[in-house]
Amino acid sequence: MTSPTMQLLLCRQNGVTMKMKTYSSFDEYQKDQSRKNQAIIRGLRRFVKRVEPGLSEAVKWGNGCWIGPHGPVAYVYSATDYVQFGFFRGSSLKDPEGLLEGKGRYVRHTKVHETSGIDEESFAALLRQAAHPG
Repeated sequence: MTSPTMQLLLCRQNGVTMKMKTYSSFDEYQKDQSRKNQAIIRGLRRFVKRVEPGLSEAVKWGNGCWIGPHGPVAYVYSATDYVQFGFFRGSSLKDPEGLLEGKGRYVRHTKVHETSGIDEESFAALLRQAAHPG
């Protein structure tokens, strides 16, 4: 369901023009996802608020994000079969459980397929590191 405040933003990636939805709020972003992913995102939002209540919510680059005093910390990306819970500086995080995926220079993520897949202990350790770098 498209809200009147949602827009399509054109961006170029690797020489290709792509359409990216923009949202006026994290709530609006969440409502635009599948029911299954809405439930996962809702669980992740509650989790982040409990573990790092000082982070603010925003929508950046078409995804729900959590922002700290030093910039973006974490994000959710809604795919067809899962939700990515990712970290903008994820490559610098200690990940003893080996949960994080990605090969880029900075960003890492984990795939959450169900709300029961939110590994509170491991995710909290990653989120605390990401929110308090250095």
